[in-house]
Amino acid sequence: MQLTSFTDYGLRALIYMASLPEGQMTSITEVTEVYGVSRNHMVKIINQLSHLGLVNAVRGKNGGIRLGQPADEIRIGEVVRSLEPLSLVDCSACHITPACRLKSVLNQAVQNFLEELDKHTLADLVKDNRPLYQLLLTK
Repeated sequence: MQLTSFTDYGLRALIYMASLPEGQMTSITEVTEVYGVSRNHMVKIINQLSHLGLVNAVRGKNGGIRLGQPADEIRIGEVVRSLEPLSLVDCSACHITPACRLKSVLNQAVQNFLEELDKHTLADLVKDNRPLYQLLLTK
């Protein structure tokens, strides 16, 4: 299974914000520069993360973005569920659908995938990860 770039960069943005000292603000521009992604794309991602309550977006001169919840409360599986279209196959036009077992096998695989992701929080990905800090926070 391959995640969409929307989900991929959403997770990366959250990892970046979780790597900062707790409560520290950053900017969409800073996140886009770290990952080399389109600012327009990141604006849409941050907007969605903000609607989900995962990111706090503050407007104005002293504004910016930061995590909307503690990193140890953000489960990776929930982020993926919220951002990713998880339907692997479209059975609507298939003539074997009444007898096909593939869809149930794929649905079980997706559930297993998400259950594994649910075991991990954003904090698990960044805590004591010195190589990550060096790559993200030193320029």
